[in-house]
Amino acid sequence: MTRNVSDSDSVRRQNRGLILSALRSGGPQSRTGLAGVTGLSHASVTAIMQDLLAQRIVEELTSSERTDGRMRGRPATLVGFHRGAAYVALLEVDVNRLRASLVDYSGVLVDRIETAISPSTFAQTTPSEFFTLHLESLRERTPQAAQTLRRVAISVQGILSSDSSGLKWSPIAGLAGSSFAHDLAENSGLPVSLYKRGRLLAEGTRWLDPALHDSSVATVFVGSTVAMGLSLHGHITGRSEGGATEFGHMNHVPNGALCRCGMRGCIEAYAADYGILRTSYSVPETTPPAPAVPAQQFEALIQRAEAGDRDATHGFNLAGRAIGYGLSRMLAMFDPTHILIVGPGARALDLFRPEIEAALSSSLVCNINGLPKILAHPDEREPIFRGLMMKTLSALDQTDFAALESGSSVQRRA
Repeated sequence: MTRNVSDSDSVRRQNRGLILSALRSGGPQSRTGLAGVTGLSHASVTAIMQDLLAQRIVEELTSSERTDGRMRGRPATLVGFHRGAAYVALLEVDVNRLRASLVDYSGVLVDRIETAISPSTFAQTTPSEFFTLHLESLRERTPQAAQTLRRVAISVQGILSSDSSGLKWSPIAGLAGSSFAHDLAENSGLPVSLYKRGRLLAEGTRWLDPALHDSSVATVFVGSTVAMGLSLHGHITGRSEGGATEFGHMNHVPNGALCRCGMRGCIEAYAADYGILRTSYSVPETTPPAPAVPAQQFEALIQRAEAGDRDATHGFNLAGRAIGYGLSRMLAMFDPTHILIVGPGARALDLFRPEIEAALSSSLVCNINGLPKILAHPDEREPIFRGLMMKTLSALDQTDFAALESGSSVQRRA
């Protein structure tokens, strides 16, 4: 008897999860549409929907009247997420800034705070205090969200600690070495998840472009650092569940240029903004990297190269070569159909492309299969934000609301 009840609960949770997942990926839909997408019977969808409506997890939305003459009778009733059912806080941090966002359960941005980060930021304020302060600011600015704020997710640059409570290493000065995610969870009373930017790049790319959702895509960030996220046939992969790849710190030239990580010869040491800047101005390779390169300075360097400046062109050539040979090594193990360049460096793809394609063409795999498609997406923030948001809301769907029992209400925080 106990086994039957357990099995019944498991099936019920799975079916609720299927419907929530379909709504998350496809947006508001009719009950008939959800039955088709999930494979559940119309009766099962209707029964589950009654519970979700009663629990105010979803709500009914009447679609607009069709004006093309092809729809007759009553308009379809769509079901979508109830915006106030829950909120999540998303904190995106890189070497230059923190972007703190408050998002409702339907994925609508409610509030956003941006704060500059300098090399001295975490010397003046501990990471735990810094993140706690910004989370509290979001709560204070939108009081109606405080009771149903359920999760916090942070995107970071660096190598995660084994328990994902912080970072072992980061290019962001002063961020590594403390358990700031654990501290923030204790201070806020909320679950806190830590994700690497490279993984979120891959995740966000799939959500932003439906044509790439089930494709194999290598998403390469080029800017203050160099990072990669891999999505192979729609499945995110990497060194661990927590973190994408360490593409930027793959060795390109033994004992070569000094990287921000302290090692020498990394791809990043040639292809990140500071590496291109160093090469273009003939600064010795052993010179410590600049803590940050202003966006205007990097854009000016791109314009110089586009205008034919030989020194600037040389800097972008070496960067493209480093990226290209790194990709050719990766292609020996994985076989993406698309390579997406994102971040400030996407603006310079035409400068990188000849060397990237030359390096790829020298590999056996590309000689046999041909070159993958190389595309640009200039704004890395949108894929990272979308990946962080969808990862967090999808986890909320499955762990909090799919498991909610019939007749139970969504608990509000005091």
